[in-house]
Amino acid sequence: MDGNGRWAQRRSLPRTAGHQAAETTVIDIIEAARAAGVEWLSLYAFSTENWNRPGTEVDFLMGLVRRVVRKHAPLLLARGIRCRFLGVADSRIPRELARDFEDLATLTADNRGMTLTVAFDHGGRRDIVEAARSLIRSGTPADEVTERLFADHLPFPDTPDVDLVIRTSGEQRISNFMLWQVAYAEWVFPEVLWPDFRAPDFLACLRTYRRRDRRFGGVPPRTTGDPS
Repeated sequence: MDGNGRWAQRRSLPRTAGHQAAETTVIDIIEAARAAGVEWLSLYAFSTENWNRPGTEVDFLMGLVRRVVRKHAPLLLARGIRCRFLGVADSRIPRELARDFEDLATLTADNRGMTLTVAFDHGGRRDIVEAARSLIRSGTPADEVTERLFADHLPFPDTPDVDLVIRTSGEQRISNFMLWQVAYAEWVFPEVLWPDFRAPDFLACLRTYRRRDRRFGGVPPRTTGDPS
């Protein structure tokens, strides 16, 4: 969800105004994804690297996210959306916010309409390191480690591999997002900044995805692969 700061800068507003404006987009995209039949939606809200931002901005984000979670919990429950939070490991996260995350996850645990994963204090490299540590602690012999077994030690191992990554504002970086799960993801980079991103933009990205030829390293049907 990229472009909040630039959105505010173009309007001669503080960066915090861009983060505030992003709330409307978040709800709009959740509703659009659910209506389109998307079963798994992940939102990258705060990375492990975002702790390097100015303290005042980080503090504002913590307060804003807490307000958004508490405000929209009834809607998420009513829509049948299961909420999970990926990351949330840093002790700098306010205790009250961490508790709100836990409460929302518990409140919506039995929902099956759509799974919404909010990546907050998330880092793909950290997840991989923690999975390796988990395997070592389990005493698994090196020769028995497979990709499937490794994936079972990642957070939320029931999460399917990512099919589509949408990064707004035209930026074309992975930024440490779900590094294991995006191995064969399709990528779309709309130029629109996140606070201006709406359901029609999201649906346009889905249409782009559906036109992609996903071969996973193979060749199309009825193609021999012969370069001649």
